[in-house]
Amino acid sequence: MAKARVPAAVIAAGGLVGGYATARFTKKRPLGGVVLAAAGGVAAKEWQRRAGGKAAAALSGAYVAAFAGSHPLAKKVGAWPAVLGVAGVVGLASWAVADRRR
Repeated sequence: MAKARVPAAVIAAGGLVGGYATARFTKKRPLGGVVLAAAGGVAAKEWQRRAGGKAAAALSGAYVAAFAGSHPLAKKVGAWPAVLGVAGVVGLASWAVADRRR
């Protein structure tokens, strides 16, 4: 029986949302960072496996940029809309580059 794999897009988007939710609800920002970093690491491994090193590097850069960009965006649209927006962008990019081929 084949093992079902979670799409890298879900891991990456979930890491951004889960990292923020963890930090917000536990009031422990470092714990949110752990969630963010762990999901980013898993996603990067999947990107490498599915699409190669250049794609993994580009998507990892997008993941970090999304995290950083969500902060100033949150000042304009609110925290949750910012996090959900950047998670959607990263998830879509991941799907287009690494998951769509499956």
